[in-house]
Amino acid sequence: VIYRHLFSTVSFIIVSGCGLPSYPPDTSRVVNGEEARPYSWPWQVSLESFYPTCGGTLIAPNWVLTAAREGNIFHTYRVVLAEHNMHEEEGPEQSIRVAKIIIHPKWNDNCVSCGNDIALLKLEKSAVISDKVQPACLPQQGATLPHNQPYTSQYLSGGPRAATLQQALLPVVDHHTCGRSDWWGSSIKTTMVCAGGGSESACHGDSGGPLNCKGRDGKWYVEGVTSFVDGRGCNTPKRPTVFTRVAAFIPWISEVEGVMNQIVQNIWMI
Repeated sequence: VIYRHLFSTVSFIIVSGCGLPSYPPDTSRVVNGEEARPYSWPWQVSLESFYPTCGGTLIAPNWVLTAAREGNIFHTYRVVLAEHNMHEEEGPEQSIRVAKIIIHPKWNDNCVSCGNDIALLKLEKSAVISDKVQPACLPQQGATLPHNQPYTSQYLSGGPRAATLQQALLPVVDHHTCGRSDWWGSSIKTTMVCAGGGSESACHGDSGGPLNCKGRDGKWYVEGVTSFVDGRGCNTPKRPTVFTRVAAFIPWISEVEGVMNQIVQNIWMI
């Protein structure tokens, strides 16, 4: 069942028990994308039907953040957590079915560049939080990312074509630059964030996965949800990967019934 909730502005509480992986990612050697350290992105999830289709982010024990178009295409998702090698059963994986798909009410199926490409998945049961499965932090409402600062994004690098979880360093491109006519132009809205644009990029099958940014407090925040790339190629110059800017949707995430309750009730478990 797909639910569409009305948008309303409410306050949001940032909690402390998130964004601190037990196996810290090695971000010192990332250039154009490579295999991530196992379980170093413990909030990364694989969304699957009969096979892996796209990605998402665990933000509470029974809530996953992903792209809106993923909710429209498939109606019987399962979410797999602690997935590193998709071709092997390694032991810590958790597979949980999706109970609800809640899509942003302003999402337009026929206009990805119109924005609002964001959805929440409520799981049938809560994930077991462990050293390999943990939620990411959500950013402060309205937060923006500075131009040309390196932020690590990890994704499934083509979904079913990748055997293991990948990561890549994607420099953020500010809204002014990304919105220039020789870049993305008017396709870019203030509710989006651009990152990459050179040899580094997300690609087909990565939709819904997170743009992870390390805050000054040492915690990792999911600042973006992978939305779209240029049709001519994933790493087309001046066409960086476009992410839904999570900070612009904190009020909507907060007002979806049950999300904040789950975050607050489980902060001591993390």
